[in-house]
Amino acid sequence: MKKQPLVSIIMNCLNGEKYLSNAIDSVIKQTYKNWELIFWDNQSTDNSASILKRYKDKRIKYFYSKKKTVLYKARNEAIKKSKGEFLAFLDVDDIWTRNKLSLQIPKFENKKIGLVYSNFYKYKNFKKDLAYKTKLPSGKITNSIINNYQVPFLTVVLRKKFINKNKVFDYKYDLLSDYDFVLNFSLKHYFQSINKPLALYRIHDNQLQKIMMFSQADQFCNWFKNKKIKIKFKKYNLSSIYKKYEYYDLLRNLNKSRVKFFLKIIKKFDFKNIIKISILIFFPKKIAFKFFENV
Repeated sequence: MKKQPLVSIIMNCLNGEKYLSNAIDSVIKQTYKNWELIFWDNQSTDNSASILKRYKDKRIKYFYSKKKTVLYKARNEAIKKSKGEFLAFLDVDDIWTRNKLSLQIPKFENKKIGLVYSNFYKYKNFKKDLAYKTKLPSGKITNSIINNYQVPFLTVVLRKKFINKNKVFDYKYDLLSDYDFVLNFSLKHYFQSINKPLALYRIHDNQLQKIMMFSQADQFCNWFKNKKIKIKFKKYNLSSIYKKYEYYDLLRNLNKSRVKFFLKIIKKFDFKNIIKISILIFFPKKIAFKFFENV
């Protein structure tokens, strides 16, 4: 029988005790058995470390960061400790289905495949909603990513030899480093999708992207204005990304003049985006973020 290749699962943690056991259990229960869990503790001050250390599985490897860093710098550091042929990523508040790796790793028998991803469930209050209703693209999918990004990072498995393991993610764009990586990776490598949902993305109040929504808008605008991005993707139609840039540019400038920006919104955007931005303008952030949980 052919030996299963080793999969390194990267789990970064900063005070993730609330849901951590669920995430680790979903790794332990994988039907695919040849994995290592690289648990990178980004100087947690809660019970995360003690929860992890209750597991006596030798495949689990604990690392404590010398200093606290942004998430994607921490992911870069964790990857340096990995020994697997493939890399996968699971956050402390998310969950994998039991057969996730068993379904994904055989796809890499095609040596051209650099990344395998899947559909997933949005998970809140014990209710699951399928994230994507249409078939996910496979092959060279740069155009698809530009027009409609559908590569959820909690489902991604990478062929490690196709990356620079010393610096996988550009962490100066920490709130969109996965998007930046996937888009750049798609220029050179083939993707394989699995339409079956293989993970559960937990929606809750403390998620980084919701808390840092306006910072994310600022980072996206800076990312898009980077000349290297324009050069790399010059042969592609970037109109979809430009529309997103305009949307985020409005978001990051909301506090300057809300009425003035609202008038601009009416002229530039479709009904859905008008509603989204209007909620951010006229409602308190706590209420606005509740709305964005389901967007």
